[in-house]
Amino acid sequence: MFNRTTAWILIAALAAGLGLWAGQRWFAAHTPVAPALQAVKLFDHPRELPPFSLQQSDGTQLVPGELKGHWTLVFLGFTHCPDVCPTTLAQLAQAQKQWTALPDPTRPRVLFVSVDPERDSPDAIGEYAHGFDHDTLAATTDVPALETFARSLSMVFAKVPAPAGAPPDQYSIDHSASIAVLDPQARMAGVIMPPLDPRAIAADMAALTQASSR
Repeated sequence: MFNRTTAWILIAALAAGLGLWAGQRWFAAHTPVAPALQAVKLFDHPRELPPFSLQQSDGTQLVPGELKGHWTLVFLGFTHCPDVCPTTLAQLAQAQKQWTALPDPTRPRVLFVSVDPERDSPDAIGEYAHGFDHDTLAATTDVPALETFARSLSMVFAKVPAPAGAPPDQYSIDHSASIAVLDPQARMAGVIMPPLDPRAIAADMAALTQASSR
């Protein structure tokens, strides 16, 4: 029999249902929607990087705080690299040219980190990187610190001895070809894997920058 108690139960259930519906609507309206991306693979949860300090080509130190406020693409390489490094930096330069219209305070950055400090001085890496795009940041440090930095980005590198009969300084370095994606809080937020598509990278970085500015 439909009595007062039953009525109160129905009213309470209806109120709870309306509250849940309203909460879901509010949450959806206030939760940023990740843009559809083509080249960048974002992680479910960005991860904090351990402290690091790299020497930039202009002699200043690059620490995590210097990267905040921008989405940053980090690529490891070395100036004597015969193929992967120049190809990657050239493709990134194509992407950089497509986002030059974005405001400087939030414009995405490209950071080239040399894993060959034995041959790559700060001046050398600056000249090398700026030959592709003048806005590219270039930095390096000692090998142990580079190994820690690389591991924090899920990357690796290893020195390969020179071929028999060649001078010792003609060694090479094997290194990851992926690109780390850091968010405006300088956290590891994603990755870009080769082959690279400059147009897709530029579109993704512009979309991420605009989404972060909302």
